[in-house]
Amino acid sequence: KTEENHESTCEHYLMLSQVCPTASHLSHSPDSYSDDPLSLSPPDELVQAGWSKCWSRRENRPYYFNRFTNQSLWEVPVLGQHDVISDPLGLNAAPAEGGDSNLGNGQRKRRSSEEQGGGPNSFKRAKVEPTTPISPSTPGVKPWSSAPEDKQAQSVTPTTPSPAPAPYRPAVIYWDLDVQTNAVIREQAPASHHLPPHPEIELQRAQLVTKLRQHYHELCHQREGIDPPRESFNRWLLERKVIDKGHDPLLPSDCDPVISPSMFREVMNDIPIRLSRIKYKEEARKLLFKYAEAAKKMIDSRNASPESRKVVKWNAEDTMNWLRRDHSASKEDYMDRLEHLRQQCGPHVAAVAKDSVEGICSKIYQLSAEYSRRLRQTHLTAVLLRLAIPSPALPRVELHFENDMACLRFRGEMVKVNRGHFSKLELLYRYSCIDDPRFDKFLSRVWCLLKRYQVMFGSGANEGSGLQGALPVSVFETLNRQFGVSFECFASPLNCYFKQFCSAFPDTDGFFGSRGPFLSFCPVSGSFEANPPFCEELMDAMVTHFEDLLDQSSEPLSFIVFVPEWRDPVTPALTRMEASRFLRHQLSIPAYEHEYRSGSQHICKRDEMYYRAVHGTAVLFLQNDAGFVKWAPTPERLAELTAAYRASSTRTSSLSSPGPAHISPGDRDSAPKTSDRTQSSVLSPGGHDNNNNNSSGDSGSGSSSSPRDKVSTV
Repeated sequence: KTEENHESTCEHYLMLSQVCPTASHLSHSPDSYSDDPLSLSPPDELVQAGWSKCWSRRENRPYYFNRFTNQSLWEVPVLGQHDVISDPLGLNAAPAEGGDSNLGNGQRKRRSSEEQGGGPNSFKRAKVEPTTPISPSTPGVKPWSSAPEDKQAQSVTPTTPSPAPAPYRPAVIYWDLDVQTNAVIREQAPASHHLPPHPEIELQRAQLVTKLRQHYHELCHQREGIDPPRESFNRWLLERKVIDKGHDPLLPSDCDPVISPSMFREVMNDIPIRLSRIKYKEEARKLLFKYAEAAKKMIDSRNASPESRKVVKWNAEDTMNWLRRDHSASKEDYMDRLEHLRQQCGPHVAAVAKDSVEGICSKIYQLSAEYSRRLRQTHLTAVLLRLAIPSPALPRVELHFENDMACLRFRGEMVKVNRGHFSKLELLYRYSCIDDPRFDKFLSRVWCLLKRYQVMFGSGANEGSGLQGALPVSVFETLNRQFGVSFECFASPLNCYFKQFCSAFPDTDGFFGSRGPFLSFCPVSGSFEANPPFCEELMDAMVTHFEDLLDQSSEPLSFIVFVPEWRDPVTPALTRMEASRFLRHQLSIPAYEHEYRSGSQHICKRDEMYYRAVHGTAVLFLQNDAGFVKWAPTPERLAELTAAYRASSTRTSSLSSPGPAHISPGDRDSAPKTSDRTQSSVLSPGGHDNNNNNSSGDSGSGSSSSPRDKVSTV
């Protein structure tokens, strides 16, 4: 039928030529007949190839049709430079270079014939892998405004093909996507409860998570008079997802128990006041007085037993009298007195606050479950609506570049990623995504990915970046070269070094190479690196999964694990790994002598890419017998791994990290050791508290943090 339509159009064109005397003037020169509206046929060599010149009634201009291939072009065909396409009139040709630069996802406005500035062979290919990068090669070039497989239209001669821009080359590359994985994975049924990501739903999820954070902040203030512990909400999300059986990828909705041990523990540690890091004698004296005053006030205002009231009041008044009498005490005297007061009053204060703190944890969980249910219902409705429409239009995500940053905007919400990592996401998408060869959904999926991690981290300065800290590049290179490591157990498309990895969100990360959450990942053999978020519950579940996998497989299987070396008190995960029958070797990297890559590496400056670790790191080699034979931690291999850390420590960077990078071991504060991990401070680059809301009133002190943060401090 297509050929019949074109034949009828050509017959109409012949009738016009018979009544026009200029129709008898034919020329086989492209320059002469290309502007002649009534010239009848192209040169003989094009006629033999199946080309004929026809007239478009809709566009009121001639075009060229090939009866052999059903191909159509506005411009003069050039032999040997066209492919078979399915576009009858060539209306999907790439727009001119000066076109609308904000149209993404392959969505372009239909342009009139006067606006079509394409070259002689601007056309849409049929299902080919994209070869043209989305990001422009230089800052001066217009940003991507068409589907990546389209050729960029330029003002060139009909016989000159349009050159494609060179791909963006990052100045420094923090990944190696050419490494082939040696992992062999046990086949599993795909997860059926994950719905495809959609910008509309992701925007609603971001708004609800922000609202939930605000509720948490208000509950802590109203019920306990404290700010929520720094990043405790982020760690709550991690701890809940270890046991969550709900459908939402971020918001917990089906957890047992309802009361989160992580959130309960961290809030209780800040009652009656938050104990910040102490460096000077006056700070210690001030904090001791505030603790005694807050404990007495709290026991008076709560429903406490007579015994508790007696103990707390007597100790608080005794401390205040001592402070009034003795003005020559040292910092150590104040710290010892504070530790004694905490031991005497702490259990009684915790007893009266227990129900209130449990209420906070329960309320946040119930709100999260309600938000999750609401999102699920909206998402299912949107999916069913899209299934009812044969070719639903994707929401438009706009892309533009500001210096070295790629900016993606949807409904006024902008997310950013530097151009190097944007180029990385293009490569990962090309390697891993099979349902979008034309990159039509690429920008929508990148926007959802960036928004998901932005919402998970929080909006505070440096907040959440420690949850995504990665090993230095030199360490990854050594792990791959010496131990065959080619797979990361805990990563994301933004911070991964290899193209194969596990991550928290299979719905958004799967298009970029993720194999889903590690606790659902079942490899049979291979060499793996594991650098988990420092959440005690997650690390404990990780060890259980390691031992199950190593016990079940007789193939070579190796896990090289990097965890914080916390000894006071020691974490359950570290204790279990040190006692495991699969432990082949353990290596300790001292504090302040090694670095991590920032979890904000996709948006931070180059001189902020690395930060110094202020805690020791334990490197443990868990291997079955076959894995030990193949990737044994020999002295030579271990020496090279240690040298890789030393090489990174000589880096000339500002080390402006979420942790106190410039504090020497001699400056370690003498906070009470019973809560070293939970009461440690996290300072921003300038040494100021990231939270900026310290309930103790000490503007120079840091906020509390728990051990789950990869930037946990002394």
